[in-house]
Amino acid sequence: MPEFVGAIDQGTTSTRFMIFDHDGAEVAKYQLEHEQILPRAGWVEHNPIEIWTRTSAVIQSTLQRSGLQASDLAAMGITNQRETTVVWNPRTGRPYYNAIVWQDTRTDRIAAALERDGRGQVIRDKTGLRPEAYFSGGKIQWILENVDGVREAVDRGEAVFGNTDTWVLWNLTGGVNGGVHVTDVTNASRTMLMDLDTLDWDDELLSFFGIPRRMLPEIRPSSDPAGYGVSSVAGLASGEVPITAILGDQQAATVGQVCFSPGEAKNTYGTGNFLLLNTGTTPVRSKSGLLTTVAYKFGDQPAVFALEGSIAVTGSAVQWLRDQLHIITSAAQSETLARQVEDNGGIYFVPAFSGLFAPYWRADARGAIVGLSRYNTDAHLARATLESICYQSRDVVEAMQQDSGVVLDVLKVDGGVTANDLCMQLQSDILGVPVSRPVVSETTALGAAYAAGLAVGFWRDTDELRAHWAQDRRWEPTWTKDQREKAYAGWKKAITKAFDWSETD
Repeated sequence: MPEFVGAIDQGTTSTRFMIFDHDGAEVAKYQLEHEQILPRAGWVEHNPIEIWTRTSAVIQSTLQRSGLQASDLAAMGITNQRETTVVWNPRTGRPYYNAIVWQDTRTDRIAAALERDGRGQVIRDKTGLRPEAYFSGGKIQWILENVDGVREAVDRGEAVFGNTDTWVLWNLTGGVNGGVHVTDVTNASRTMLMDLDTLDWDDELLSFFGIPRRMLPEIRPSSDPAGYGVSSVAGLASGEVPITAILGDQQAATVGQVCFSPGEAKNTYGTGNFLLLNTGTTPVRSKSGLLTTVAYKFGDQPAVFALEGSIAVTGSAVQWLRDQLHIITSAAQSETLARQVEDNGGIYFVPAFSGLFAPYWRADARGAIVGLSRYNTDAHLARATLESICYQSRDVVEAMQQDSGVVLDVLKVDGGVTANDLCMQLQSDILGVPVSRPVVSETTALGAAYAAGLAVGFWRDTDELRAHWAQDRRWEPTWTKDQREKAYAGWKKAITKAFDWSETD
């Protein structure tokens, strides 16, 4: 039997391919960034062709650099930036428009209209989501209404939709030569178009957005022994690898952090932050600004659900310091700069570049830096940026406790920002609980690999996966309760200053 499993991790800023062994240890990886296209304030796009060429390149490069062949891989999984919307012609393989990224706010008026006329409650009841520009449904509607010829192309069978998992899979399995048009329940649950009870597209929801059902991919389990097809990348010419798992990135990280029991939670620090709490096989509707989503579905087993707190801008705020303000030259330098000061110097940074997600859901919000005086330096701003990541996570933890009654005793963390030791210490201080980072911090790709391997028997069951999880580092809180609550009160005051900056109605 092959000794390894592969995972494509198609993220917001980059795409990587990773190979893991039976112990869940990283064997090889290669990663490439792609362009962030920002045509207007609040608009965020990607080039789907670039995403696919990057995906193909990282697979080939990882295998070449590791000396492995396709025949060494038992299976492959895909994980992806969720909600990012692609509409393309399946006969030519050409997208009709750039991918509209999950951070994009151009459809906030569509969401506001749904809320005003009562359809928003139907969306909440059926999907566990709320009408927001964040999700795919409004993005599809925008393309249908604003890109010439797309609606007519749908009628001819020449326009189909997918989030980036579906786009990558379609290309990976042949593209115009028989590419598979499929998604999984976790990605489908992020569209505002799937009913959580039936795990299928809902005709009433489709009518809200004017979306023809024929555009949509087939919905399948997250891990499927039958597979979704085999890869056809040139670098895999030495053999075909079955693709047996698809999960949205945050659900994949939940699997990678082995949060398989109700009450277990993880927080992923990437472009944004995403905290998921496993609630078992019964969906829990939030009353505190969180989302209800599918965590995963393995084969014919019942779907497992989660409460999710989605934060739009965390790691990308550090990128902003690097790429727009040029006060650092690398993400890692944010820690070095922030350590030059002992506190934030009285300033708070609310990075609401694309509005605020959970638990506020304010599309009208925009970024704000408050409390400035001439005393403040770039080091204070760097520290305030790291603190903003942690305060936004506390906002979500507070809401999650209100909805579920679960009080965290430890927070499992993963993602690129967890390499920043100061940020993780601040997270422990601001939450008042220990923070635990696993040995494999890139658990998004690991979760996709786990799900793919389970489908083909590479791993026996989830208990075997639990045995592989190991802690790399743990941070304990050092702030006093009074210090923590005073600082958090300042954050709560600061965040209100970001409201009411953009018209949404």
